[in-house]
Amino acid sequence: MGNVKQIKDRVQDAIDKGTTAVEKVHQDILHKPIEVLESIAPNLPLTKAVAEVQRKIVGIVYDVIRGVNHAAGGLADNVLGPGQQPAKEAEAG
Repeated sequence: MGNVKQIKDRVQDAIDKGTTAVEKVHQDILHKPIEVLESIAPNLPLTKAVAEVQRKIVGIVYDVIRGVNHAAGGLADNVLGPGQQPAKEAEAG
């Protein structure tokens, strides 16, 4: 059963890393129109406010995705039970 826990950990880690990568791309794409607007009308307060709101909203969405991933991982750990450690951990314990 140790293999199942290792697979769960790998999947959870991959989801975290993938989510962070997609978030970065999303933030970069989202910032392009702001860059154009800033080149047309530099230092416009509304532009800075919109950029900040967009950045925060996207960050919150991806934080929620990571949170759900960790919660699902915790549920999976509970289902697997405390005795379902990877082989290396079981040998050390």
